[in-house]
Amino acid sequence: MEQSGTSPLLLGTVQDVASGVVSALRGGDHARVADLAAVDGGAHSLVTAAVRVVGADLLLPDVLRGTPPDDAELALFTKAVQAYPPRRDTKPTVAWSHWAMRRTLRRLDAPAPGRPVGEPDGSWLIEADWQFLTQQLAVLAALALPTQDSTVFRVARSRPVDVARGFVRAVRRRDWQQAAGAGRWLTLLPGVPDTLGLEAGLDFVELMGGDDPRVALQVEAARRMRAGAFV
Repeated sequence: MEQSGTSPLLLGTVQDVASGVVSALRGGDHARVADLAAVDGGAHSLVTAAVRVVGADLLLPDVLRGTPPDDAELALFTKAVQAYPPRRDTKPTVAWSHWAMRRTLRRLDAPAPGRPVGEPDGSWLIEADWQFLTQQLAVLAALALPTQDSTVFRVARSRPVDVARGFVRAVRRRDWQQAAGAGRWLTLLPGVPDTLGLEAGLDFVELMGGDDPRVALQVEAARRMRAGAFV
C-alpha cells in the first residue's frame, strides 16, 4: 500500500499513527498507537490499513534504540504484514515496503508470518533518472537506516548528487513529503554536497510541512540518525 490515493478517513488514521511515531522518536511513547491498537477491528480494519501505509517506520523508535516493541503494537504491525501481502503485479515500491516490514520483524527477533521473502527486484531503480529516483526513494524512506543494506540503499549511495538535486526540486515544488523523505536518505549518504545545507534544509521542510506528521516523521528520523541514535 502507498499513501497516494488513500481515502480521507484512512488518511486521518495514517496521520494519527504517524503522530504516535513522531512522539516516540522525540522521547515520548506510543500511547496514541497503542490506543489505536486497542480498538483495532480486525485483519482489514482501517487501523491495520493505516499501519501498512506507515510501514516499517511504525517500529522505527524501537529499531533505533534497540528496545523491544510494545506487545499490542507489534501484534498490530504483524497483522498488517499478514493482511496486505504484495501481489505479483504490485508496484516495486509496495513490494519493497512489505519487505522492509518483514526485515524489521527479523531485526527485532519477532516471527514474520508466511514463508521467508527474499529481496525484491531492484532493477527498476538502477537506471532511473534523478527526478524519478528521488520520488521513489522518498516513498521508500523507511529503508533509509544505518547498517541496513539493500539494493535500494546501494543505488541511493551511488547517486548522492542526484538525490540532492531531487531534494532541492521537491522543496521548490513545495512537495514537503518528498523533500522530507529525500532528506532522510541524504542524512546517510556519503558525498552529499556541503553547499546543499541539509540541516537547514530539513528545518525549513519541517516548518513548511506544517502539521503533517508524515513530514515530521521523516525529518525527526533524519535528525536522530544524524545524531548517531542507532543501536
